[in-house]
Amino acid sequence: MFRRERSIPLRGSAAALCNNLSVLQLPVRNLTHFGVVHGPSAQLLSAAPEGVPLAQRQLQAKEGAGVSPPLITQVHWCVLPFRVLLVLTSHRGIQMYESDGSVMVYWHALDAGDASLVQAVFARGIAASGHFICVGMWSGRVLVFDIPAKGPNIVLSEELAGHQTPVTDIATEPAQGQDCVADVVTADDSGLLCVWRSGPEFKLLTRIPGFGVPCPSVQLWQGTIAAGYGNGQVRLYEASTGTLHVQIDAHARAICALDLAPEVGKLLSAAEDTFVHIWKLSRSPEGGYIEVEHCHGECVPDTQVCGARFCDPSGSSFAVTGYDLAEILRFSSM
Repeated sequence: MFRRERSIPLRGSAAALCNNLSVLQLPVRNLTHFGVVHGPSAQLLSAAPEGVPLAQRQLQAKEGAGVSPPLITQVHWCVLPFRVLLVLTSHRGIQMYESDGSVMVYWHALDAGDASLVQAVFARGIAASGHFICVGMWSGRVLVFDIPAKGPNIVLSEELAGHQTPVTDIATEPAQGQDCVADVVTADDSGLLCVWRSGPEFKLLTRIPGFGVPCPSVQLWQGTIAAGYGNGQVRLYEASTGTLHVQIDAHARAICALDLAPEVGKLLSAAEDTFVHIWKLSRSPEGGYIEVEHCHGECVPDTQVCGARFCDPSGSSFAVTGYDLAEILRFSSM
């Protein structure tokens, strides 16, 4: 069971975008960082365990070429083996900052040259894999940036061509030195999932076809893909083969966020039906199949939920954002 904790006030509400919450826990300093976007700005907040906000920072989208202010599409902390970077995506480009947002170390402008006049240009979907950061594009391509141990010498090392429609989300997990391991998953507006093996050259291992609805959020845990879809379903696939293990009719409306607590295999799903559910994933010792148990359901009344994340790797607390809600709601286990 979870109980409501003290919420964290925002200067404005979260934008009605999927995956509109990023969380970075700093156990050494007993702090948690939260990132939320609205319009052309992103709010970064630091809070102590009791929910007292200690610091706030506002980041603006870099203008680039254009007459109107660009809209930020996502903010996400990328935890690399040797540093943590904060990545912002927008309609104009990709911005990378030091983890506290104090210094911008890299800017990549989007090239709208291959977009038609009716196509929106944007970047969306951010994840770190080893010393790479992957960012999804409106064109379906995924940009792979090689990140040095320090400094701004970031290089666009590769562009992955697996999708025909805009990328929605990217999930990764440590490869742990295994050969031919599937450690990156990309999702798109058609519901297609592409499974990759990261490395100096990324390799496409398998495609998992969509079924006519978008896949706004995806997660990866111990070789299992958890994908949340626009019809409210959560589907669990074997990453290496694309085999469907479990289909859960989890929500009555479109899913807007998934998250995983890697230490315990808890899966969080949040949707436009105002509900946040927590599921426990495990593998049966006999056949190795994925088993799912529902652990908790939380209703956030009269709110269009747009972001939800665990606040720690053990899944003992989580946070929720909503459109027109000027606070981050926090819940912790009793």
